[in-house]
Amino acid sequence: MTDFEAEGLLDGLEGEARAARLGLLERLDSEGVPAAELGEAVAAGRLALLPVERAIAGEGQRYTAREVAERSGLDLELLRGFRAALGVPYADPDQRVATEADLEAALRTKAILDAGFPAEEVLRNARTIGMGMGRIAEANRELVVRNLTQPGDTEKDVADRLALAAEQLLPLVADTLTYAFQANLLEQVKRDVIAAADLEAGALGGVVERTVCFADLVEFTRLGEEIAPEELGLVAGRLEEMATAVAEPPVRLVKAIGDAVMLVSAEAAALVEAALALIAAAEAEGEEFPWLRAGLATGATLPQSGDYYGRAVNLASRVTGIARPGSVVVDAATREAAGEAGFAYSFAGERRLKGIDSRVKLFRVRHAGEAR
Repeated sequence: MTDFEAEGLLDGLEGEARAARLGLLERLDSEGVPAAELGEAVAAGRLALLPVERAIAGEGQRYTAREVAERSGLDLELLRGFRAALGVPYADPDQRVATEADLEAALRTKAILDAGFPAEEVLRNARTIGMGMGRIAEANRELVVRNLTQPGDTEKDVADRLALAAEQLLPLVADTLTYAFQANLLEQVKRDVIAAADLEAGALGGVVERTVCFADLVEFTRLGEEIAPEELGLVAGRLEEMATAVAEPPVRLVKAIGDAVMLVSAEAAALVEAALALIAAAEAEGEEFPWLRAGLATGATLPQSGDYYGRAVNLASRVTGIARPGSVVVDAATREAAGEAGFAYSFAGERRLKGIDSRVKLFRVRHAGEAR
């Protein structure tokens, strides 16, 4: 047994806090955690996190990145690039930190590459997965920490609860992620239309016609100077909740960017309806909630790693920037694609917008019969 007092790992603690740390150190020591790692954890104030780290990483052999590359058949630099794209890079290729799960992931990546998928596209997809999973991991961490810790907890209390939560929640969250992925993939596949001309030209997965919508909170930056960051976060979170609620197929919420959200649809009328519903939802929040505005454009877009690019995307963003608070403004292509059924349009002028190659006719849209 390590002499924890002599190592200085109990310094500054008395009574219950000292006894709790000693019990946690003894347990981790008996489980084979090196004394040097325990010392580093105490110095960094993260001793209570060691059990949950071990629960998530799992038991079993540890490898260096070089060993993972050799066993999987992946080039070392490609392996490191893939891990970096996921947001968890190998700092040192000779440090023995990789787990059995890391080796299995590398083997899956090799199988994907062997199936004929280009490495650059696999890496781009990994970056999208990494950003999404980073956000999911942060949300789950906040959920656990906020609900499983309380004032007066000892390090051992926190360590025990977090480790137990990880062991119980990981299988549930993993199943939920798999379900969400399959459900969303199925819905998107069902919405794809593969034309005979596309098959003949080999143009599948290329440019597609989409209606794009941006909606942003007016004067959100100024609001950030007046209220606490926590309240600002609640406002941004509420916008994302409202956008999620209106994004029913064929409308899809692509991303939330602080004070703005981006939605797309293969059907213009559905997205116009969703934009109007989003504006109405923001107004229903009351005077304390900022004004919302939305801009839509229709045209050729390039889907890539879950996002969209192209003139229609840029145009929708520019239109949003000049829309009045509480309004939905569309370009002529969106008006034509959405049609007159259920909607009323009023001419909002012809504008030259930054980054757009020609003047654009704009229209404010409302539900038919709604007062101007």
